[in-house]
Amino acid sequence: MIAGRALHYVFKVAKRAETMDFYRKILGMKILRHEEFTQGCDAQCNGPYDNRWSKTMVGYGPESSHFVVELTYNYGVTSYEMGNDFGGITIRSSAVIERAKAANYPSTMENGKHILVSPGGYRFLIVNETQPTDRDPVMQVTLNVTDIPKSVYYWNSTLQMKIVVQTDNSAVLTYGENQARLQLNKTSEPLNRAQAYGRIAFAVPGDVQPAIQETIKKNNWPILTDLIKLDTPGKASVRVIILADPDGHEICFVDEEGFSELSKVDPEGEALLDKNIAKDPFEQQKA
Repeated sequence: MIAGRALHYVFKVAKRAETMDFYRKILGMKILRHEEFTQGCDAQCNGPYDNRWSKTMVGYGPESSHFVVELTYNYGVTSYEMGNDFGGITIRSSAVIERAKAANYPSTMENGKHILVSPGGYRFLIVNETQPTDRDPVMQVTLNVTDIPKSVYYWNSTLQMKIVVQTDNSAVLTYGENQARLQLNKTSEPLNRAQAYGRIAFAVPGDVQPAIQETIKKNNWPILTDLIKLDTPGKASVRVIILADPDGHEICFVDEEGFSELSKVDPEGEALLDKNIAKDPFEQQKA
């Protein structure tokens, strides 16, 4: 079995200042680290853009124990077309609902959950229960798929995620009981990932990555980026392999050893983020 750990989901954002207000003031997440890059990522972490970009990790606690959100910002890109591939991130927190109401932030109801949409168009499903302090408030990530049996076969049989529950129209899988789950929801519409498509990331022991790559190749599934080393200025390097499931949802497997070093909370991260927002000429044009 693959000893995987759910890490984060990657969003592309165009309005960085407005977006960060949402994550900090409405969702109540913390800035865990912020990194600036002068050119595009070799594994297209920021999408198919070869330009200056930034990465900001936000969440309710350290990346070693919480599922977080990676916000990538491409300087000069003013918007991204939203598709229908992403279903939402579910969070258990009545405090989020209270903050949204106090700020008059728009929300709707869906199946008993409060739905908040970030400035970039990404959905958050908020469960009206006390936000836990002994575990991660982030419960699961939902992706829309076109064929439940085919998707479950890929995630369960090939990537070895455990099936928690499966129906004709939905499935929930996980690598462990105390981490965010992956929910797959069937959509009857053609799947469109558009420009705002994201990526889900998992950590695995470094010696497992080559075996994952070999298994994917043997089964003729897509590999978007073969096993590669990625560098972050002034921080630890990591090795990643980028895959795609039957609907094209991108999946990153990163080595646990390198990622544990890279993902340490940076006490200067929030100040670095705010400094770069303040001097960003593109943000000033949007203000």
